[in-house]
Amino acid sequence: MKHKGAIEIRQTLEKVAALFSDPDNLKEYQDGFVGKEIVSGDPGKEGTISKMIYKHGKHDMVLTETITKNELPHSFEAHYHHKHMDNTMKCNFVAIDDHTTRYEFEYEYTRIDWIMPKLMALLFPSMYRKPAEKWLRQFKEFAEKQ
Repeated sequence: MKHKGAIEIRQTLEKVAALFSDPDNLKEYQDGFVGKEIVSGDPGKEGTISKMIYKHGKHDMVLTETITKNELPHSFEAHYHHKHMDNTMKCNFVAIDDHTTRYEFEYEYTRIDWIMPKLMALLFPSMYRKPAEKWLRQFKEFAEKQ
């Protein structure tokens, strides 16, 4: 399952990329974000593995992020692993003018091996698309306030 989207942000390319790359900002636009801990590697570098923790209802959800490409301020790619699913994220940042940046994203779920999430993905794919789009809008609002 794959979905794409884009949004224009009234902010410079360099500012958008800097805000995006700072893990301390995740709590500003990703609902339930608790923290990010590096497991191996150097912050922001290709091959770096981090543990990302989210509060999901009464439970914590732990994802393992592996940075597969970091060419910021222009692009960023990562793989995310959870015990029940894997997905990839590709982000591109394009300067439209001196004060506007287009943030393009593509998410692809490459593995869903738990019956309920798999069923939900087949019957209600918007359940996976809507949170990503919400976080994108929230990032835009956060970035434009900076």
